[in-house]
Amino acid sequence: MTRLNITRINTKRDDIRAAMAELRRKLSPRGDVVSQAGRQRTMEIFGKPLSPIEVVEQICRDVEQRGLSAVLDYSARIDKAQITPQTIRVEPEQLAAAHRQADPQFLAAIRRIRDNITEFQTAILHQDVRVERPGGYLIERYRPLDRVGICVPGGAAAYPSTVLMTAVPAQVAGVRELAVVAPPTEFGSYNPDLLATCHELGITEVYRLGGAQAVAALAYGVQGIRRVDKIVGPGSLFVALAKKLVYGEVDIDSIAGPSEVVVIVDGSTRADYTALDLIAQAEHAPGASVLIGWDEEVLDAAVAELALRLDQVDRGELARQSLEDFGAVILAQDADEACSL
Repeated sequence: MTRLNITRINTKRDDIRAAMAELRRKLSPRGDVVSQAGRQRTMEIFGKPLSPIEVVEQICRDVEQRGLSAVLDYSARIDKAQITPQTIRVEPEQLAAAHRQADPQFLAAIRRIRDNITEFQTAILHQDVRVERPGGYLIERYRPLDRVGICVPGGAAAYPSTVLMTAVPAQVAGVRELAVVAPPTEFGSYNPDLLATCHELGITEVYRLGGAQAVAALAYGVQGIRRVDKIVGPGSLFVALAKKLVYGEVDIDSIAGPSEVVVIVDGSTRADYTALDLIAQAEHAPGASVLIGWDEEVLDAAVAELALRLDQVDRGELARQSLEDFGAVILAQDADEACSL
């Protein structure tokens, strides 16, 4: 079992304010949090050590100026995908074929989740408001956007859940057109389960695009892809920074990431569950996982299980790097302090 060199903080002994400030600094929204592998890839693609913000600015500028040719160029350089104007869009028959071949239990789960989301989103749907005033009245009206772009990650895992959690609320609101972009990978726009989910939801526009170039294509519009009114959905740091950059050209949902989780444990907590919760966020690389408890033996058991599990999971080394760079194990004085932290 490989030793895990994760930061340990004891609130009785350490300056907890300074320690927490350092954790926040590492994961600031400045856009400079990137893995070692990410820095190396930047050098390979651009030939110089650009910051993530500089990478995104260059990609978006090129897509705005050169259109589809820039999109295809970056897809080839970054994703190693030879996409053409004829293959950038997933054909409707491919969506239908994936749906026909999908596991019936999987499709049943998709429908059940869709119905649950629909029920909740319908309940919270904004309603028009009319307020009568002396000599007149005020009305606030809600109208659906015409066209929304959905970013679906696909670098390390397939996310039909992202399609559900973004597309169904838009459909409930009455958005007429949805355009999904997913990286040209086995977990993205070539993933049968992802394509089957799109077909089940009635989504007919799916494009083999990922990263900042996908965001730029949706924001500015390129040959074969009309611009959208709003871009939603998660992604890598580069996707988040691209959404931030194009905000104003289009609306966005939020600037999300890096992935993070805080787990508070006591004697009743299973160490294996704790380890898997922490790894699930750390493996996003970068991802932050913070473990807090007030029983040192419980924390030690969780860390030991964490070190063991890292040797067993597919993305264990990436998760280990994130845990050592951005994670922490905090020994609090009691439950109240743990919750306060």
